[in-house]
Parts: sequence; C-alpha cells; structure tokens
Amino acid sequence: MSVERILDPRLRERVVSAEHAATLIQPGETVAMSGFTGSGYPKAVPQFLARRIEQAHERGEEFRINLLTGASTAPELDGALAKVDGIAMRMPFQSDPDARKRINAGKLDYLDIHLSHVAQHVWFGFYNEIDTAVVEVSAIHADGSLVPSTSVGNNKTWLDLAKKVIIEVNQWQPLGIDGMHDVYYGTALPPHRKPIPLVRGDDRIGQTTLRCDPDKIAAVVLTNAPDRNSPFNPPDADSQRIAGHLIEFLKHEVARGRLPANLLPLQSGVGNIPNAVLAGLASSGFRDLEAFTEVIQDGMLDLLRAGVLRYASCTGFALSPAATEEFMRNIDFYRQRIIMRSQEVSNHPELVRRLGCIGMNGMIEADIYGNINSTHVMGSSIMNGIGGSGDFARNGFLSIFLSPSTAKNGSISAIVPMVSHVDHTEHDVAVVVTEQGLADLRGLPPRARARTLIDHCVHPDFRDPLNDYFERACRDSYGKHTPHLLPEALSWHQRWLDTGTMKA
Repeated sequence: MSVERILDPRLRERVVSAEHAATLIQPGETVAMSGFTGSGYPKAVPQFLARRIEQAHERGEEFRINLLTGASTAPELDGALAKVDGIAMRMPFQSDPDARKRINAGKLDYLDIHLSHVAQHVWFGFYNEIDTAVVEVSAIHADGSLVPSTSVGNNKTWLDLAKKVIIEVNQWQPLGIDGMHDVYYGTALPPHRKPIPLVRGDDRIGQTTLRCDPDKIAAVVLTNAPDRNSPFNPPDADSQRIAGHLIEFLKHEVARGRLPANLLPLQSGVGNIPNAVLAGLASSGFRDLEAFTEVIQDGMLDLLRAGVLRYASCTGFALSPAATEEFMRNIDFYRQRIIMRSQEVSNHPELVRRLGCIGMNGMIEADIYGNINSTHVMGSSIMNGIGGSGDFARNGFLSIFLSPSTAKNGSISAIVPMVSHVDHTEHDVAVVVTEQGLADLRGLPPRARARTLIDHCVHPDFRDPLNDYFERACRDSYGKHTPHLLPEALSWHQRWLDTGTMKA
C-alpha cells in the first residue's frame, strides 16, 4: 500500500505495520477508537490486538481493555475483541452479537449512556484517562491535519485527550470525502461555555479536518478495507403501514398549521422501519426537507438524489453495500449536500431544541401510559443501547416512536401494561406508531393516553386482555391517576419467560 495519502513527511516516517501498532496497547488501558454504526472505525489494529490478547490468555495472562467509541462498530473491532474476551468495559453503544452475549452473561461491563453525554463526561473526568486512541482517517494533509472518513463520532475528543494516538489511513475511503466534514472546536467546560453558533442545520461552523498534536501520534498504519454495514430489508407490509400512518399524521400537522410545509429537520434512527418511513417520504409530496440526525442511511441518500431532501447533517453513515457504491460513485454530488459533524454537535440537546427536530426512533415496547423501553428485552437483557434517541426525544419538537405491534411471531405484544425497563418516560413521548395505527399522546392525561394507545396501536390478539387489565386497574388500583395493578403489571413478561408467549 502506498503512502501517497500521507502528505506530512513527519508522519510518513511513523508508518508501521498494524501488528506492530497493536503492541503499543497494554493490558488494562482505556482505549478510545473511532467508529459510528459500522462506518469509519479502525479495521486492522483491533484485529491484531485481539490476536495479542488471545495469545496472552493462552499463556494464562490477564489482558483486557476498556473500550470507548462513538457508537457501534463492526466485527473487525467489537466482534474481534469480544470473541477473545478482550473487553473489560464497553461504552457507549454496541450491536455486536458476541459482545451482547457477554454483556448479558455478566462477563463484560457495559455502560449505556446518551450519545450526547459521552464526550463531555470524558472531558469532565468521570471515566479513566484515555491511554490510547485508534482513529481511522481517509488522508493526512501536509500540515498534519487529519481528514476524517465516513464517521466523525467522538474522534475530536479522543485525539484531544489521548496520551498516545494510532492513526489508520484507509485507502478504501474515497478521497472525495475531503470537505464534507464540519468539526467544531468551540466547545468548552463549565463555567466557560458559550452558545454553539449554529442556527440552521446546514450552517458550517467549524473546519473540515481534525487536528492532533503530532508528538502524540505514535504510529500510522496503512489499510484498505471497507466499512461493514448490513443491507436493509425491503419494506414489508407492516413497515409500509407504519410509514403510511406517520406520513398521514405529518400531512395533518401541516394542514393544521403546526408544521411548515417542508416540516422541520428530521432525525431518524437506524433500522428497516425508519428506512421505510424515509422511502415513504420520497413519494409523499413533501419537498425541500432537511435532516439533522446522527446517521445517514439508504433512504436519506434516495431523498437527496430525488431532490426531496435539501441537505443532511450527520455524524456517520449506515449504508447498505449498494448504497455505499452509490455514495462513492457520486460523491461530488453528496459532498454538496451532506455535512458530517462531531456527535457532541449532531446530538447536542441545545441544537435539537433550537432547530425543532422531528425525532423518529424505534422501540422494543411501550406501556399503556406512553413510557418507552428501547434497550432491554424482558427488562434485563440488553439489546443495543439507548444511543441518541433520548437526545432527540427529550429535546425535539416531536418525539415519535415506531414498532410493529408484535414480535417473535406474535408471541410478544409491543404494547404492555407496564414497560419492563424505562428509557423514555411518558413526558418525552409525543407519538407512538405501529402497523395498527397512530396514537397522538400530546396533551392527554394518563388514562386518556392509555385509551388512545390501546384503541390505535395494539394488535387485535392483545387488545381485549389489555382493555381488561386497564379497566380493572381503573377500578381497583391504589391510585386512580395512573392506574396499575402492581402484582399483574409485569405478569405479561413473566408469562413469556415461563411459557414463550404473552398470551394467557
């Protein structure tokens, strides 16, 4: 592999193999790596580090690290390190099946926090100092500035705070991505903070590159490896119905004068249902839309290409292989319409509220009063994490949660008497949508919320049992403001654990 992407002669002299770079990371270190939803993560050093850890374990030696990233990564990072039991603590978000298995077995400590909190909490000193940062870039300029690749995430913070830095220069990443980023260096710690000067989602307030003290860069590694993101499933009938209910609601809000004709900046979680909503927007008649979000997925590229979406601001990509090819083939087009930021800006609560974002996120379950569980199956088994959904739900103009009404072949109801874990309280939830319909919970007291959710969102197989629970709770509960029968409130979950179905 060529060093032609490294224009700084000082850093050309530090090019080493990934195997050698991995030896710079020692047992017990806190290691911060780049990456956000399978894009822009280091591809080579983590794999050689995993080999070192495996060999150490074979010798009977203890070797694990604390791992920080932007969000989830991919098999070459999370997967490789988890398989060899190389991670002691992981934060702030994960989606790897091997890591998840170890977390839920109690063998790997996992700290699940809002993505907007990660950088500031590290700056506050709430966690260990960062010993090593491993960051992927697409190129290095002659002045030593670093061109990010397909995610920014927390890279600015990692480069600022790490004691030593390993840079992976990935030649697979397109050179045309240079200029797409907007890295803001104006944040500060209390009491010295000032307002972030962004008043429109497409404002540019920073610089296109990352900076790092060259004396901290201990190694530069050349790679040529693709990002790893799974393809999205074609929208199924339920996803299309969910999208249809939501688009009809948005049109109604425009007609009532509560939203402008081009809506407000959109935030969309990652997944097949949010992608189906984006696909529905393409044929909905909306135009001149905007996106201020964490992740750009296939549907947003489609909207940009169709001229429905004017711009998209994000911190990373979650593209299928086909969409990745489209992005790289027409990168000059997308560079004029996509802005990539640090996640402390993309998820900043002040900006989400200022811009009035419409947050659209998935959920595991909702209860009849509108509390949302987006992280834990049956209350104790982590799925992925809260990610940035809370940043947008608490602070956005509209907080919308989407899910099919059932899961596991109809054995689980997505609407239950009481959620088994709370990530978003009823105070932060405006709208819930399933394929059965849409529940607009704004302005409703608890019992009216329950009636609306049961009538509009519950699958017919579970509607009568949920009505029965609610009516008996209204009659027999200790308090009548938010009626619950505590001995029964989580009985649906226990029934599923005992019998494999929530059905009585």
